[in-house]
Amino acid sequence: MASEREYVAGLYGRLDAERARAGRRYADALRDHEGRAVDREGDVMTSAREVRRLGVAEEGLAFGRLDGDPRADGTVEKRYVGRLGLSDPDDDERDLLLDWRAPASRAFYTATGAHPEGVHRRRQFVSRGRELMEFTDEMLGRPGADARGDAALLAAVNAPRGEGMRDIVATIQADQDRIIRSDDPGVTVIEGGPGTGKTVVALHRVAYLLYTQRARFERHGVLVVGPNTSFLQHISRVLPSLGESDVVFATPGTLYPGVTARREDTPAVARIKGAAAMADVLAAAVADRRTLPEAPVSIGLGDATVRIEADVVGWARDEARDSGQPHNQARTVFLDVLTWAITERALGRIGQQWLRREDTRAWEEMRGSMLADLAVDGTFRRTVEQLWPVLSPEALLADLLSSPERLAAAGADRSLLRSDGAAWTVSDVPLLDELAELLGPHEATDDAAAAERRREQAEFAEGVLDSLVSRSDSMDDEDHLFATDLLYADDLADRFDERDTRDLVERAAADRTWVYRHVVVDEAQELSAMDWRALMRRCPSHSFTVVGDLTQRSAPAGARSWGEMLDPFVAERWAYTALTVNYRTPAEIMGVAAGVLAEFAPGVVPSESVRASGVRPWARQVDEQQLPGAIADFVREEADREGTSVVIGPDGTPGAVPPAQTKGLEFDAVLVVDPELILADGERGAAELYVALTRATQRLGVLHRAPLPACLSGLVPIEARTATA
Repeated sequence: MASEREYVAGLYGRLDAERARAGRRYADALRDHEGRAVDREGDVMTSAREVRRLGVAEEGLAFGRLDGDPRADGTVEKRYVGRLGLSDPDDDERDLLLDWRAPASRAFYTATGAHPEGVHRRRQFVSRGRELMEFTDEMLGRPGADARGDAALLAAVNAPRGEGMRDIVATIQADQDRIIRSDDPGVTVIEGGPGTGKTVVALHRVAYLLYTQRARFERHGVLVVGPNTSFLQHISRVLPSLGESDVVFATPGTLYPGVTARREDTPAVARIKGAAAMADVLAAAVADRRTLPEAPVSIGLGDATVRIEADVVGWARDEARDSGQPHNQARTVFLDVLTWAITERALGRIGQQWLRREDTRAWEEMRGSMLADLAVDGTFRRTVEQLWPVLSPEALLADLLSSPERLAAAGADRSLLRSDGAAWTVSDVPLLDELAELLGPHEATDDAAAAERRREQAEFAEGVLDSLVSRSDSMDDEDHLFATDLLYADDLADRFDERDTRDLVERAAADRTWVYRHVVVDEAQELSAMDWRALMRRCPSHSFTVVGDLTQRSAPAGARSWGEMLDPFVAERWAYTALTVNYRTPAEIMGVAAGVLAEFAPGVVPSESVRASGVRPWARQVDEQQLPGAIADFVREEADREGTSVVIGPDGTPGAVPPAQTKGLEFDAVLVVDPELILADGERGAAELYVALTRATQRLGVLHRAPLPACLSGLVPIEARTATA
């Protein structure tokens, strides 16, 4: 034990030296970037990333050791495995610590007694901060040694939960490791029941891809999409704890910059909005805004008066539409054709009087004069705006959803009508994204973005000037000049107009057209066809890790099969994997949840729990007056215990969270209130009750006012809850 402590202490010494050098490199890069006002942003970002990477070691630097088979001379090769790699300062070819993602580390996760992979002994460390507390050994390659030891795994799954998801870097199992290290460039679907670790496996897969394909990923980043902000907060520390920070987190309601939608549509409306056919409705809504004049419009040009008639507008409209450009950009084509036709007619009439076609110069000068007149002619400008208006996604969708006539013209269901078209729901976000593709940029958005960028550049420039002043020699000489005497922040911003001081995450989150190298979609069964269209745009290479469980689907427009959602985009380019071992939910609780699963998905086999807790899930019937007190009793009892707890119940339950808001989360103790009311929502309600029951890692209780549903017959009276199952 002493030698292990000394070795680990030496690793921390090496780490501290690396961190000090990285800190100095970062400070130097930052000073060059600001002081010399040169483009050293790449150096700054690289140095900052290195500082962050080395900082993750405080989570537990080394967590294992692999001993090879004894050599002829009795010596043994020992390889230490940890969160990051460290080399010998005197020999860069010699690894003091292997990064868990390195190929040489894989045996730590996959070697078994039957297949030792050259490993004679696997040692697992237990540490607290920088102190090595103990270790356990597992001897491989011996008769009867046919499975990996599970002491570290059971310690991890039995540990009280904190405020967020923890990484599993020290306890990755072989079936999880195969998925994490997959180099499939397409779409990987990870399906698994509650507690199978599919989310944390997906996040470790991202860390692995960032490690093995750093050059490909670092300038584009990764997008992680989760069902709600609580879920994103729950998983937000996993990747930083693995040294990776170039990750954008978003919910389906925040994928469109500038919009944060949390309100849900009714199931019927959400189903319509989420269907793939909605793309055709939106295209029709755009086309509906390209109109023909009801009557000819007269325009005076010089000595001639010409009329804008339907046939000419129709020709211009066809030319613009056939250009293949988005609506707002195609407007230029429309305008070019229309103005050419109008000026050609006017010139023809004028030419009959005094202008000859052969006089090319005079002809073009006259055309130029007419074009200038059209540019300021109020009637012409108003007419063009009516015939082919500049549109924004927000204005068009709000107008569509609040107008029966617009809905009818686009072939949309009238149930989409609402009084406030701009009261955005989660289902509206992919529609806004679709319209942004159909419309293209528009001046209002561009001007606002330019103004915001201008403000940020001025702030950056002001910071540069401040740093220059602070380093200046403040002599008493009244004639001494400072940088601010010669240059204002706005002037400096003008000189470096292309500089963007935001980090990758900030830039990507603000840019709807940002292209990510990889996208993780969690609770993917909840996403609609329109959601998938928006996501596929953000990763044209279609490199995705898709995480979900079809049996937990509650969204009316969600997936009923993976092929239904993915085949339109990546037919035959997606791989399916399944996780079947439940690391979260004790067998006693999973037995109760399996009864609910059998009711609404009888063909699905529940995941198998790796442990039993010895505590039976309990039920207690209460009346209306007793309910608040019973909830308070649970909260008070759990407050005295280590770990986390939650009350889950239908809307209106005091102190409760709706089941849908707990997807992907886990708690030591869960109290489910009024399961009969949750079940009243049909198949969706059954799925949500299944979710609620499987959030607990230790203890589960149920309060019910109506008789307990038959599918919950596995619950015992509250008095019997401590009896061993």
